[in-house]
Amino acid sequence: MNFVVDKQDNKVKVTREFAAPLSKVWAAWTQSELLDQWWAPKPWKAKTKKMDFKDGGYWLYAMTGPEGEEQWCRADFKSVLPMKSFEGIDAFCDLQGKINTDFPVVHWYLNFSEAKSKTTVNVEIKFDSLADLEKYVEMGFKEGFTMALGNLDELFIAVKV
Repeated sequence: MNFVVDKQDNKVKVTREFAAPLSKVWAAWTQSELLDQWWAPKPWKAKTKKMDFKDGGYWLYAMTGPEGEEQWCRADFKSVLPMKSFEGIDAFCDLQGKINTDFPVVHWYLNFSEAKSKTTVNVEIKFDSLADLEKYVEMGFKEGFTMALGNLDELFIAVKV
């Protein structure tokens, strides 16, 4: 995995290759029943309340901790090009999806490409300010996202892709 924090442009760039075909990787990033199996860093788990993966749709989900604590998030999809890319915003929110303005809104851009039955996912996460970027880094984003992507590797092994 390549993880780069670009403080000049207020971005995080992640490139990650998976030993799975594009169709499986795309499904894992776009179907709630699969996202719930890998998205949160262990011992946390993701739990979807609602997902409508399309232009203008959204994913409302919680990351639930081992003691039953919940952190709700909302991803709003702005553009979806099936099997190629999607983009949108992600934010902390309440159970009903109302965005918590105490935390930054993050802009996500994901591109998928396949070569020799392996799929590369390029993720660019844009922050509105350096302070927002630094807040996410301080909250342990790199460690949590790295763990979640490792969960995705385990999912592909478990389903024998």
